[in-house]
Amino acid sequence: MSTLTGQIAPDITLPASNGQTIQLSDFRGKNVVLYFYPKDMTPGCTTEACDFRDRHEDFSKLNTVILGVSPDPISRHEKFIEKHGLPFILLSDEEQELAKAFDVWKLKKNFGKEYMGIERSTFIIDSEGKIVKEWRKVKVKDHTNEVYQFIQENLV
Repeated sequence: MSTLTGQIAPDITLPASNGQTIQLSDFRGKNVVLYFYPKDMTPGCTTEACDFRDRHEDFSKLNTVILGVSPDPISRHEKFIEKHGLPFILLSDEEQELAKAFDVWKLKKNFGKEYMGIERSTFIIDSEGKIVKEWRKVKVKDHTNEVYQFIQENLV
């Protein structure tokens, strides 16, 4: 596993839950929390999304945008957003282009079965488009607070 810290974030265009197509460069001038998660409506992913939802205003005050990414289609993202009142954009990476660019599309094992999927990961991209922090194999508990603290201490 290679680190992406210090590199300019890959600029791949993806469909977004706000009806637009988005590239990471669209957010230059703001910090970006880019978090990859396996699947909408699953327990861990719901907890993580709701944790980011609950701190959304705090992140906004630090000039920071939150973007969630999974392989789910936009229609599923829309249901996820509506069910949980998510105030941030979700990107649909059905072809895993962004996931592969960030090296989070991995072989996973669950109940004796192997399959390809997202390794829960979060990246902080600064206002100039550079990746300044990454967390891989994220454990959901307290992760949002850790991300917020990093931004508050390093990017404000």
